[in-house]
Amino acid sequence: MTQQYSISDLASEFDITTRSIRFYEEKGLLRPIRRGQTRVYSSADRTKLKLILRGKRLGLSLEESRDIIEMYAPQRDNSPQLQRLIDKIREKRQQLEQQLNDIQTLLQELDAAETRCLDALDNASPDQSITAKEP
Repeated sequence: MTQQYSISDLASEFDITTRSIRFYEEKGLLRPIRRGQTRVYSSADRTKLKLILRGKRLGLSLEESRDIIEMYAPQRDNSPQLQRLIDKIREKRQQLEQQLNDIQTLLQELDAAETRCLDALDNASPDQSITAKEP
């Protein structure tokens, strides 16, 4: 018999809310069986949840995670699945590197603007300083 998990078991194990798990279920990523009102998750559901959360940490959308997870087939060569994941990892890395470059450029621009403002303050004569007008 395969291992079975309650929603509380999975929430506790992965340190997420039961609402998060129900959200993934609503999106069709998890498919627990029902025993009355109780959800019963299989080992496969647990593994999918683990992969969903890993994808989330890697910056993958739920749709991207779903596509990669659904490619898995235990009895087949999973090279296409792994290649798709590698492609997504490289794509995310490229996006992050671009964001990092953009942030570094912005920081340099902020430094230059601050330096210009400080120089202007240092060079301002007392009668040229800007003061707030009283009403």
